[in-house]
Amino acid sequence: MTKFKELEVWQRAIDFNLKVIELMKMLPKSELYSLQDQCKRASVSISSNIAEGSGRGSDKDFSRFLKIALSSAYELESQLIIIETSFQINTENLRVELTIIHKQLRSLIFAIKPKKQIVTKSQTGISPLKVSQNDQREF
Repeated sequence: MTKFKELEVWQRAIDFNLKVIELMKMLPKSELYSLQDQCKRASVSISSNIAEGSGRGSDKDFSRFLKIALSSAYELESQLIIIETSFQINTENLRVELTIIHKQLRSLIFAIKPKKQIVTKSQTGISPLKVSQNDQREF
């Protein structure tokens, strides 16, 4: 496990959250309890899930929470597109930053993902040369 405050992606998500809050101030008051609230919750969810997952005690749990954070990032991207098309507010810079967060989350998920181990003959008594690819056992 890592300390979440040391992760660049968490730091970037915190900075990004502040920008989302500023963007929400530009939306009409009629959106206060709908799109504004949804965007804020999705934005906060990114950094919160990174932090929560880092304290879970296993790479598997951490990876699961990183995937939830990634899902929230995609949700927020969709909401930014809605804001841009509905209210003619340019969100391109935010979407570019969000793409960086997407990439960092995917990289971190990949980095902590346990590698599958293919069983060898010495472990099974079966020669891997005589077994088709589909018959190899994975752990």
